[in-house]
Amino acid sequence: MQAVAAQESLIQTAADWFSGTILAGRMVHVFGSGHSRIMVEEMWPRYGSFPGWNPLVELSLSFHNLVVGANGQRQAMFLENVSGLAPRILRNFDLNPTDTALIISSSGCNLVPIEMAQEFGQRGIKVVAIISKAHSQASTSRHPEGKKLQDFADLVLDTGAPVGDAMVHIEGLDTPVAPGSTVAGCLLINSIKAEVALRLTRAGQPPKVLSGVAVVGAERAVELFESAYDEHAHRLAKLYATVGK
Repeated sequence: MQAVAAQESLIQTAADWFSGTILAGRMVHVFGSGHSRIMVEEMWPRYGSFPGWNPLVELSLSFHNLVVGANGQRQAMFLENVSGLAPRILRNFDLNPTDTALIISSSGCNLVPIEMAQEFGQRGIKVVAIISKAHSQASTSRHPEGKKLQDFADLVLDTGAPVGDAMVHIEGLDTPVAPGSTVAGCLLINSIKAEVALRLTRAGQPPKVLSGVAVVGAERAVELFESAYDEHAHRLAKLYATVGK
C-alpha cells in the first residue's frame, strides 16, 4: 500500500491519459510477458473491470502451466528476449496516437517489453511502465544498447518489490521466497482502474463494469456482461479496420 500511496500523483496522471483514450473511443494497450501477464488479466476482463483495455497476452511468452516439454518455461523465457517479436505483435493492429499503453515488467530488462515500449513511442503513443525500480537497477538489460523499459516510458510506476522479487527469508534456507511484484502490481492496476472509472463517470460516460449477480442481481449482471463484451468488440474492431491499407 505504501508503494501505491507514494505514487498517487503518477497514478492520477496515468488515469488522465488512459481515460482520455477511452473517452475518444480508442483502447489502452496492456502488455506483459512472463508472470506480468497476471497484471494484464487483472486489468481486463474480470469482475470489477470495464471495456477500454486491449489485453496483449501472447501465449508463447506467458503460458507456464506445462513448465517443461512443449510450450515450456524455457521457451517462453527465450522468446521474451527475441528482438523483432514486439513489432510483429503490433503489426496486427491499426494503432493511433490517441491510444495509450501500459507495459508491465518487474525487471524492465527483457527485450520484448522494451521493444514494445519503443514501438509504441515511435507511433506517438504515451507509455506507462510498471517495474520494480530496485530490481531493475540491479539487473542487466538484454537490449543491445543497455536500454531498459523505463527508458522508453513516459511515466514509470514502481511496485517497490525488492531485488530478486522474493521477500521472505527463512532460517536455514539461503534463497528468499514469496515474490512481491504481483501483489503490488495488482494494487497499482486497480488504483489506476478506479481512477479511470471516476473520470469516465464524471465525463458522463460511466463504464460498463462486469458485476456479480450477488451485487446487482441476475438480470443486471447479464445486461452488463453482454454490453461490456459488445463494447470491447466494437472498440477492438477499430484496431483491425484499416490494417495493411
